[in-house]
Amino acid sequence: MEQLLHYVWKHKIFPLAELQTTTGLSIEVIDPGLSNTHAGPDFFNAKIKIDGTLWVGNVEIHTVSSDWKRHGHHTNKAYDSVILHVATKVDEEVYRSDGLSIPQLQLSCPEHISQRYNELKLADMRPPCYGILPQLPPFTIHSWFSALQSERFEQKTTVIKKRLDKLNNHWEDAFFITLARNFGFSVNSDAFETWANMLSFRAIDKHRDNSIQVEAFFFGQAGLLEEELENDEYYAALQKEYRFLKQKFGLNQMDPSLWRFLRMRPGNFPHIRIAQLAYLYGRERALFSQVMDATSIQEVRKIFSISTSLYWEECYIFGKKSPRKEKALGIGSLDLVIINTVVPFLYAYGLYKGDDKLCDRATFFLEGLRAERNYITRLWDGVGIPVNTAADSQALIQLQKEYCDKKKCLHCRFGYEYLKIKK
Repeated sequence: MEQLLHYVWKHKIFPLAELQTTTGLSIEVIDPGLSNTHAGPDFFNAKIKIDGTLWVGNVEIHTVSSDWKRHGHHTNKAYDSVILHVATKVDEEVYRSDGLSIPQLQLSCPEHISQRYNELKLADMRPPCYGILPQLPPFTIHSWFSALQSERFEQKTTVIKKRLDKLNNHWEDAFFITLARNFGFSVNSDAFETWANMLSFRAIDKHRDNSIQVEAFFFGQAGLLEEELENDEYYAALQKEYRFLKQKFGLNQMDPSLWRFLRMRPGNFPHIRIAQLAYLYGRERALFSQVMDATSIQEVRKIFSISTSLYWEECYIFGKKSPRKEKALGIGSLDLVIINTVVPFLYAYGLYKGDDKLCDRATFFLEGLRAERNYITRLWDGVGIPVNTAADSQALIQLQKEYCDKKKCLHCRFGYEYLKIKK
């Protein structure tokens, strides 16, 4: 497999015998080069001695050497910089676009590497690499987790940038839409993002001092004011307000069938989450700015310590009474809001403003929160890796989603440690 040969070359897992070209010239690999994930040769700026002469250039790798011609490299000037062609099987000579031949190295993957790689690829639930993790030095685990945390920051920053591009760089709106998505808590995340994107924030701002009108905007745009309910004065008031606002601002509400209720605790019903967001939006005039200025987790928790209007203390959906209970965000939900909304925005805004303090605060917050409890952290329970903080759990989520689930073991440091062990 070509991908595995890339791995062997990158990590210089060569046979003990002297390397030679197919024509018998000695080869010494000083530097295998930088792996290229884009168009062009597979490795850039390699340093290789061939028959005692140092060459600096690129390296191309194939399973069989005839793939060079099959892929059209012999006519592509981008491959004229290749100083060595590496293949598992050399079945023909290869040439640059000017007709000059390129030295070739026939290189096979060591059997133990191939065998252990197949074990990783074929593993179902828990990859075999779990078994070696307790034996790894703490530094190896810590350094990989740090890299995974950085990857996750960058990934979330990219999502925020795309959202900002659609909103003419309006940070307050982008923050609220991201917050709304995370109020969906996985099951309704997409629905909440769809809903938030349909809110006309500048129109709502004109009525922000009136809690009834804010809720009318929010529930009306969610498509939750379309039924006719008897003996519910609050619902009737919201419905009346929304019909007026809809006509005034030319609003179009979302399809209510997008909301999910199945196997969900009542406290997570869309009605309750929308009521909480309406309460927050009516209370805070510069939510994003306040959050960016908060220097402690306690300050952020205080900002998001929200409830609902009185109606929702006795209801989970419109028209059905329930035992009276204040619908405030629990500490677990508060911390998830910080992890998935506040922290990524601190990092992204810090990069945007060139303010390292904001980026550092993002990491500080993660390290100050307990690790999340979800199917991924439960999957890794008992492996021997300490997962104490949200920084640790975020690293695990990145590892599982971007490496384990995608079978990218060759790019994972744990996979590397597993592959290099001989049975």
